[in-house]
Amino acid sequence: MSTFLENVKARAKADKKTIVLPESMDRRTFEAAAVVLKEEIANLVIIGSPEELEANSQGLDVAGATIIDPKTSEKTALYVDQLTELRKAKGMTKEMAEDLLTKDYMYYACMMVKNGDADGVVSGACHSTANTLRPSLQIVKTAPGTKLVSSFFIMVVPNCELGANGIFLFSDCGLNQNPNPEELAAIAKSSADSFRMLVGEEPRVAMLSHSSKGSAKHPDVDKVVEATRIAKELYPDLMLDGELQADASMVPSVGSSKAPGSPVAGKANCLIFPDLDAGNIGYKLVERLAKAQAYGPVTQGIAAPINDLSRGCSSDDIVGVVAITAVQAQNK
Repeated sequence: MSTFLENVKARAKADKKTIVLPESMDRRTFEAAAVVLKEEIANLVIIGSPEELEANSQGLDVAGATIIDPKTSEKTALYVDQLTELRKAKGMTKEMAEDLLTKDYMYYACMMVKNGDADGVVSGACHSTANTLRPSLQIVKTAPGTKLVSSFFIMVVPNCELGANGIFLFSDCGLNQNPNPEELAAIAKSSADSFRMLVGEEPRVAMLSHSSKGSAKHPDVDKVVEATRIAKELYPDLMLDGELQADASMVPSVGSSKAPGSPVAGKANCLIFPDLDAGNIGYKLVERLAKAQAYGPVTQGIAAPINDLSRGCSSDDIVGVVAITAVQAQNK
């Protein structure tokens, strides 16, 4: 296990938070829950019916989790009233709210967080990103002062001296398809804050492109140049530079030749990709070819930590994201 994850787990244990797992229809949820409970990483709530629990938890010790069945829980009536009120402008009726809360457990999980009955949610092993984030944004909403919700991966690359001893943050690899300059600047700021919080080191943010400091001319390059300008203006204390090619951002010798005098070139640990294609392709290449551990996608910018798993995730991945979500909750 990476030192990064050991540190995150230790921090999670030191101030235990309550995390909701709404995917009781998937055995991986219970496999992860058994580990989280055994290692005392977080207090867990699993949402599901007795039938789902029976079908998917056989042979696993999840006795320490709180199991909530929305059809019989005493809190459901309150949540129905609140959800109806919250979404009445969008035509939500009491019947619709009750149907959503008893059938779509993600809505129930978000109402728990909204009411302070839980600190965070981890979902997505068998639901799309849209099905995880839609209820989050409708109910929990964005964090104060946040311009947009984005996502990142913490990449832990073995036997690597680049970045923070092989630890990098890659963003956005999961949510924003083609961010404009203002959105890219906002992603850079959120990512720097997330890196500092989770890794505990000073972020050095590179705005990535296929060009370094004017080496190529193209509207795609102009977007990154403008995003860099906006970020430097809005966040003058941030160690940030661009536009930089990936090698110029990370490799000291390349950085000093392609961007002499840059405070970031050759030393970057937060890599901000120009669009979702680049980010998603980039993290998967590093994960598979460098045998890196990829923790995420972790969301940033929601008023409470609600994280979306990759549908191909393992139960170990879920454990890691639960620990990260707990640390995010400590810092909320």
